[in-house]
Amino acid sequence: MNLSERYGPWAIIAGASEGTGRAFAQQIAAAGINCILIARREAPLQALAAELRAAHGVEIVICSVDLAHPDAAARIIELAGAREVGLYVSNAGADPNGSYFLDKGIEAWLGLVNCNVMTSLRCCHHFGRLMRARGRGGILLVGSGACYGSAPNLAVYSGAKAFDLCFAEGLWAELQPSGVDVLYLALNKTDTPAFRALLAEKNLPVPADLAAPADVARDGLARLPFGPVHNWGQADDEAKFGTASAAQRRARVEMIAQASKAVFGGKHGA
Repeated sequence: MNLSERYGPWAIIAGASEGTGRAFAQQIAAAGINCILIARREAPLQALAAELRAAHGVEIVICSVDLAHPDAAARIIELAGAREVGLYVSNAGADPNGSYFLDKGIEAWLGLVNCNVMTSLRCCHHFGRLMRARGRGGILLVGSGACYGSAPNLAVYSGAKAFDLCFAEGLWAELQPSGVDVLYLALNKTDTPAFRALLAEKNLPVPADLAAPADVARDGLARLPFGPVHNWGQADDEAKFGTASAAQRRARVEMIAQASKAVFGGKHGA
């Protein structure tokens, strides 16, 4: 697959300063796609932008945006302007709290929901409409296996990831006829600075089986045309940490899509 032909000329990577977001930016730029890099910390973005310009000769635009803030999507959309964004990667969304729901103030959880759900939702709506009108594009939502069920310390995080999973499945079914790819990439334990920081805060050891960010990004981009779900480290027909395999979830979405035609018809909105 030629990423540039399918998803160029511009990509947005939200949460690009480190970990999997940085790896996505490196691989997308290496494919010759210009990048808009979004993250809260400006210094790492500047360093990454200089690296990508020097290595790949692409245009790089950066912006320091707190993705948990209510105006984050509006700032991203304004920054993109008239640029043709053919790929939107929503990578931010780790849980920095690691806490029982009632042991944190509500603002911490509202910020988590804004980052994981509202900012991504608004960006998908804006850029997805433009992609649909052009008949090409890709939307990649980086999520977690926590989408398949919750536990103590995960109530809000799992809920947000479950929303993203179901949203991605429905959006995939709506946009597939228009030539726009949608994928929810469900990660397992991944070697990111955010995950290591949480382990250190809780005095927990670093697991030996962490996934490498470069491998995660490579796999996610390769699987993007084959949505709506990919479970990291699993074949399409395997169900290890999920309640169903990616193939089973795809079949379920397709079945419901066919059944819903009787109610909603087969045409999308304007």
